[in-house]
Amino acid sequence: MTGPLAGVRVLDFSAVISGPMATGWLCDQGAEVTKIEAPGRDPIRRFGPWAGDVSPAYLAINRGKRHLTLDLKNPAARGVLDPLIAEADVVVENFRPGVMDKLGFGWDRLCALNPRLIYCSITGYGPDGPYAGLRAYDPMVQASSGLAASQAGPDGEPQLIRSLIVDKVTALTAAQAVTAALFARERTGEGQRVEIAMLDAALAFNWPDVMFNHGFAEDQAPPSPPYGKFSRLWRTKDGKWVSLASFQDHELPAICAAVHRPDIAQDPRFSTGRERAKNIAAFGPILAAAIAEVTADEFMDGCLAHGAGGAKVCSLDEIVDHPQVVHNGGVVIVDQPGVGRIRTARHPARFSGTPLDPPGPVGPSETP
Repeated sequence: MTGPLAGVRVLDFSAVISGPMATGWLCDQGAEVTKIEAPGRDPIRRFGPWAGDVSPAYLAINRGKRHLTLDLKNPAARGVLDPLIAEADVVVENFRPGVMDKLGFGWDRLCALNPRLIYCSITGYGPDGPYAGLRAYDPMVQASSGLAASQAGPDGEPQLIRSLIVDKVTALTAAQAVTAALFARERTGEGQRVEIAMLDAALAFNWPDVMFNHGFAEDQAPPSPPYGKFSRLWRTKDGKWVSLASFQDHELPAICAAVHRPDIAQDPRFSTGRERAKNIAAFGPILAAAIAEVTADEFMDGCLAHGAGGAKVCSLDEIVDHPQVVHNGGVVIVDQPGVGRIRTARHPARFSGTPLDPPGPVGPSETP
């Protein structure tokens, strides 16, 4: 194994998305990850299309791991796992609070077994508190964290983001926290417990833009229109959709030039972000009419020519052939034994000094 985490040993007790994706990123970066999977199997194996007991979703977050099938409720599991725990650097689990203690693999016992261990617990709402025992899935935490409210359209009705976004941002939070704890251990020689709640990860993820009107504890400034009010897509002449953004005042002229309407940016009602916010009812229809006069390809040609912030909306079928995705090598093929070729996303980080191995297949399940 190569990569910046080569030699780091991880035991992954987690299932579904948040924990396995976190350990999957550690594995991509060179860590040796052993996934401890219950005899009933991780349900993500059959999430979406699947063949041979492996789905593309399962491979995307469990590729390259060693897989050990083990019933943690069986007392014999300790005899198998205790030697692995004694030599491990990291344990990751995403059971509800108290479950790992009942199984005999809680923090206190594992810390006594291996004082250098980094023990990462992922929960829905936290290790204690009024919601700690509540079963938590991504849509529930979207509702609790403000994400669903932030997606409300003109009718004011909240909407879910149609992605397991909380699971995934929790996974990235956990992966970063584990590497931070490993770095601290290099200085102190001591392990520690890391707690990640999905609710906390979603709240922190939301805060900069979704919650900016709640940032001042007193009335230091008047509230601004919610960021989501300015989030929309624009229909082009050929019936397709594009996205655009002009966060800085000098960016709007490039967008207007891209659609052959430089006069829009010269209108004093729209020349600054503050003025556009005040005159949004007029600005939106004028810009929409201008975009409706060009095709999506013409819009993109104009954006590239003028350095404007815009993009065509890609269908899911178009993503694997997107010219920049192809150029970046963003989609790779993994040969999964017994299944065939599976597309998956390349790990997004590139390391010049510790390059990553190509993604590997899901390993065969071993039963002690």
